[in-house]
Parts: sequence; C-alpha cells; structure tokens
Amino acid sequence: MAGSNMSPPLAVMVVVVLCVLLAGSSHAGPEMDPYKILGVTPRASQAEIKKVYKRLAKEWHPDKNKDPGAEDMFIKITKSYEILSSEDKRASYDRYGQTDDAQAYSSGRYGHRQDSFYFDESFFNFPFNAKSHRDFTDSKYTLRFNQYVSEVVPDSYRRPYLIKITSDWCFSCIHIEPVWKEVAQEMEGLGVGIGVVDVGYERRLANHLSAHRTPSILGVISGKVMFFHYAVAKEHLWQFVEDLLPQRLVERITDKNEQQFLNSWHELNKPHVLLFDQVPVVPLLYKLAAFAYKDYLQFGYVDQGLAETAELQKRFNINTYAPTMLVFKENTDKPADIIQAKGMKKQIIDEFMSNNKFLLAPRLVNQKLFDELCPVKQFHRRRKYCVLLITADEETHSFGNQAFLSFASTNTREVVRFAYVYQRLQQPLCDILIQSEDGSQSSPQVVILERRNAAGRALFKPITAWNGSEEDKLHLMEELERLQKDPSILIHDAMLPELNNEFASMFVVRWIYASYDYLSEIIDDILHNNWREMMPLLSLIFSALFILFGTVVIQAFSDSSEDKQMKPKVKDGPKAENGSSGTSSTSSRPPKKNFVEVTELTNITYMSNLVKLRPGHMNIVLVLTDASKNILLSKFAKEVYSFTGSQTLHFSFLNLDKHSEWMSTLLEYTQDESQIGADEDDSRCRKMDYTGFVLALNGHKKYLCLFKPVYTGEDVDVKSSDEEGGASAGKLRPGSRDGHPPRKSSRSRSTSTLQIHHKLDRLGLWMERLMEGTLPRYYVPAWPGLEKIPPSK
Repeated sequence: MAGSNMSPPLAVMVVVVLCVLLAGSSHAGPEMDPYKILGVTPRASQAEIKKVYKRLAKEWHPDKNKDPGAEDMFIKITKSYEILSSEDKRASYDRYGQTDDAQAYSSGRYGHRQDSFYFDESFFNFPFNAKSHRDFTDSKYTLRFNQYVSEVVPDSYRRPYLIKITSDWCFSCIHIEPVWKEVAQEMEGLGVGIGVVDVGYERRLANHLSAHRTPSILGVISGKVMFFHYAVAKEHLWQFVEDLLPQRLVERITDKNEQQFLNSWHELNKPHVLLFDQVPVVPLLYKLAAFAYKDYLQFGYVDQGLAETAELQKRFNINTYAPTMLVFKENTDKPADIIQAKGMKKQIIDEFMSNNKFLLAPRLVNQKLFDELCPVKQFHRRRKYCVLLITADEETHSFGNQAFLSFASTNTREVVRFAYVYQRLQQPLCDILIQSEDGSQSSPQVVILERRNAAGRALFKPITAWNGSEEDKLHLMEELERLQKDPSILIHDAMLPELNNEFASMFVVRWIYASYDYLSEIIDDILHNNWREMMPLLSLIFSALFILFGTVVIQAFSDSSEDKQMKPKVKDGPKAENGSSGTSSTSSRPPKKNFVEVTELTNITYMSNLVKLRPGHMNIVLVLTDASKNILLSKFAKEVYSFTGSQTLHFSFLNLDKHSEWMSTLLEYTQDESQIGADEDDSRCRKMDYTGFVLALNGHKKYLCLFKPVYTGEDVDVKSSDEEGGASAGKLRPGSRDGHPPRKSSRSRSTSTLQIHHKLDRLGLWMERLMEGTLPRYYVPAWPGLEKIPPSK
C-alpha cells in the first residue's frame, strides 16, 4: 500500500526532471549556425560576408518577399550578419559556439563545472583560477611559434607588434590585465599587431623571444625584438609603441621647406603625402600609416596652428575644421588626390594610400617595383601592359621625358601602366628590349611589354624612337588601340633579367647600421639587467680583460728584471771608452744604445748601407786609414754618442787604403776638391789626404753633406795610443779587422796621435747642424760603384 501510494508522485517528479533536463539540453545547444544561414565558409572575408548579406537581405525582406517565413528568415540573416561582421563575436562563436559572454563559460569544454561543487564561481575566484577569463579575452591574440615565424616577423616590416608574455600561475598578470585589454583594443584599431604568448604552452616561442619573466611586454618591428621596461600604464604603452617606429618617418613641413619637400619626387621616385591637422604632435595613426607605406610614399605633416604654415594652408585652400590629406605626384602645384574627414580611420587612410602608391610614370629602380607596376599575367585576371620609355638622364632628353610624362597623365586605361628606365643604370634589361631593332641604339625608345611568368618571360614590341613630338604621341596612341583589339602584335619573346636595385646602400653603410643596432641592443640589455642573456658576453669580456691584465703584469716584471741585468753593463761603458781593456763582442739582444755600433763600408755592405737605404735614413761615414783607425773611431764614438737615439741614423767607416779612388770620385760633386787636404805647391805630386772627413750620405735622395776636419791645436793629456786605440776599436767596431800601423819613434807617434785626435773636435757641432737641416747639400747623379774601383796600393 505504501509503495502504491508513493508511486504517482514519484512518477510525476521523474517526468518533471526529465522535461527540465531536456529543455536545458535543448537550450544549451546552438540555436543557429550563422555560416549556414548566410551560406559562406568559416574562411570567408568580411567583403564576401557583406556582399552575401546584402543579397539575402534584399531577397528575404518582408516588404518584398510574401513568404510566411520571410520575416523569421530575415531576422536570422540579420542576426547572423551581426555576429560575423564583428571580429570579437565571430572569434567567440568560432571558439565556443556562442556569442554571449555570459553563456561562453557553459559551452564547449567549459560546459562541465566539476571543480565548482555547485558553489558560485566567486567562491573560488583566486588569481590562478581565472584562466577561463584570460583565455576568452586573449584567445584571438594567442601566438604559436610557427605562426610567429611565418606571419608576425614578415608582417612586422609593415606594422609594429605588441606582445604580452603571460602564464596560468602569474599573479601579477591579473593586475595588468585591464590596462592591457584597453590598450590592445585601441592599438588594434590603429593597425598595431597584438599577440599573447602563454609560457605554459609556448615555452619554445618564449625562449626564442628571450622572455624569461612573466608578465612581460615586448615590441617587434622589422624583425627586431624590444622589451618594455616601465610601469604598465596606458600612456607608457602608447609611448613605447611610438618609440618602436623610426625617427624620421614624417617630416615637419612649413612655408620654408614646402617646395624642397614636394620637388624631391624625382630624386626619391615617390609620391608625397601631406597631412594638415591642428594637433601639434604628429598623430600615431599617421605615423603607423607612414611606416606601412614607407617604401612607396614620402610623408609630411603640417601643423595648422603655426604661423609658419599660413601661406601653405592658403595656397591649397585647406579647411581648418577637419584633418586634410593631400597627395602630390609629378605636378607639385596641384594635388593628385585629396581626402578630408573629421575622424580619420585606418581603413580610409589605407584605401587612400593604396590608390596613390605610384607616380603617373615612375622610374623602374628595382625588381620589386617592376613586379608591382607590371604584374605577371594571371588567367583569371585581365591582361596588364607596361609602356616603357628607355631613356637617359642627360639634359638633352628632358623634353622627351616630359612629353612622355604628359602623355601618361592622360591615360585612362586600367590595363596600361607607364614607366621609364635609365639605360645606363639598367643596361641588361635595355639591351634585351632594344636588340630586335638596334642593339647599339642610344636614342630614347618606347617599348610595350607584357610579362608572362615570374621567371622573367615576357612578350614585347619596340614601338618608336621617342623624342616627344606630336607624331610620336600619335603613333603610340595608334599602337595602344591596336593592342587593345589584337594582343598578338607583341611579336618578340624574351627572358628578362632581374633589375638592379639603384637605391641599395653600400656594404659599409649596411655594416655600420647593423653594428649600431647590435650595440644598442647590448646597451639596452645592460641597462635593464637582462643578465641571463648577457652572461656569455660578460664572460667573454672579463676573460679578455683578465688575459690582457695578466700579460701586462708579466711584461712589467720581465722588463724590471731585464733592467736589473743591464745595469752592470751600463756602468762598464765609460771604462771602455776611457781606455780600459775590452774586446769586440756581439749580443743576441738589441743594443740599449750604451755604445756606438760602427760597421765598415765594403763591397758587401755598400748596397744595403748606401744605395738601397730606406727613405728618410742617413749613413754617417767616417773616412780613415789603417794607421788612424783606432784613434779616429774612439773620437768618433764620443762625438756622435748623443745622436745614437735616432732610428734614422746609421754609422759606418770607409778605409782610404782600400777605396781612395771612390772617395775622389765622390768628392768631385762637391766642386771644391782642390781646397781639400793638400798643399798648393805639391798638390799634383801627392795624394789628397781625406783622413778624418765625415760624410752624411742620403742614399734615397742622392745627396751628401761634408765635414772637413779642423785642427784646433788644444793641448790635452796624451794617453798611450795603443791603449786608447785598442780599447776603442774593440768596443766600437765589432767584427772589423784590427789594423797595425808601422811603428814610429815615441815622439813622432805622440805628435801624430795628437793631430789625428783633434781632427774631429767640432764633429758634434756639425752633427747638430745636420739634424737641423742647415748644412749645404751636394747632389750626386748616381752613386759610384765601390766594387768597380780598384783599391789603392
């Protein structure tokens, strides 16, 4: 009884629960598929969606369609278009199958809330548990490694990217989320690329970007990565994006530089765009547009609030209540196109600049411009023809070039593009296009061509030699009309070479810019403590400094030890000069100039010490005999010792007993041989006495300076000539033969030694004048050969 009494209520409850569950499940499913309703694919563009919507809305409008379900179908079409025309709603639908933000969390993979335990979500609303909010906000900005490499980096050459580095367990990421979301939406509307990298899923991309902390914000422009190092505030992020752009994208234009700016179209081969606005700072939207079209257009900005721009505004009749944009091409007196709007939008600016990217008749300066002006023929597109003027940049061709430009300005055919090329700068292309007529032709010529494939195959036909006359214009017009009716008139077929890049910078300039960018990145990393990336470089720098410091210390200690070893030798030097016993010795080390190194001028050393002496060097040669060698060498060493520090002076001696004829031959160029060393009565009977003469010989410039010995007659304490000469010879002339003069009596030998010793008394004064360059010079046509003159007997 009990069981039968309880069964009807239980059955009713089961039915009610089942109905609720079925209703909930039917409500959870998607009510409609906007792609199916509009009949487009998920990859359809906004233009395609808009076109289909207009057609369906016109077809199912209740006022025109009397079908009973037309009104419902029209509402579905409108709702579908509302979803797909909004980027946010479309991305939400593609990801979750829903467009309402409140329902997005209960659908798809977020439909089962097992971790909530039927409590309100705010009960578990910790920062690390808010992943669903971040995913929904940043879903359309999420970047993958392959996407970054293949899409973001190439696109960064046209617009900058702002990228946020985040993770699931990042507490600080929650604090910057409101500012980031607001800035991302505003920047995306201006044309800035937005990206989000989740370190938990894209560790490879985070390492590639050198982003090792979360949260981090970085910018990417022209393939370069730059980090944001300031507090996350709206104005700081705006300034960061503006700093990413190059400095001289937009030039400030006033009445003074307006003509210079507009007249540079020929040199730059670009149209020029002027924006008139009352804002003193160039708008970021305009800067971004200038960066996107920097390869095609030159940009200038006119501040309407300045008095220096009043004449410019009056000249072009500018309205001061709305921003105005003008584009100038070859004619700088009249703008080729104009646009004016109170709210300049990115789409309006992009369309305006895309329609004015080229001059009326631009010059082909690189292959990229050639590909855009003369595109390759596509089967699903109409044919495109290029009318090309092959000319030169001489003044004599200016009339013909101007006539070609005026003819191009009257062109209204969309399938025909006009351009010109300088034959001197694009010689390979011009040789092929004019070879059918005359390969050596130098006069301007017009050619019509049609490109067939990207490999360079093209059909062309030389039309006429162009000088700008009316006949040439009429003939070209007739050929273009024939071409429109019969494309087969292009009878020549050839493979065109790739064009030279006339604006390419030199290797040195590119290297300097690359070095500057690299140094800027290093300095930026050092200033902002990016130590993990800087450790290899810092390790290399400190290693180099340690090696350099160690080398300097070792060298300093080695030099001090060498100085200590050389001190005893320095003290022994004066003893040798004063006549103490010494022997001729050589050292493996370079001399420290505590003695004079004197070599003998012989047949062997003649070429190296005189004839082939290096420029700027001199050889100081002492003339002596076997009998006076020891005495004169000792005196010579004392007189020239203070000049041994010069690296350009070399010291030698010449033995008269062997080479007296050479000495006589050489002194003939001094023109005073009759006054040298001989008595007037027996000058013809006796030989000239050149003992004690000193010659300063410049082998390169072929001149000599002469020192004649002068006996002063001063008495000095005479020491033993044998001791004095022996000590000097042993010290001053290493490697030379010792001569032994014939023995004389003690008195005669003492008198002779005194006279010989005083012959070089004034040699020191003569050396000072030689170093000052005040001595007379005797030039020698050619040095006499030492080996050809026989020694005297």
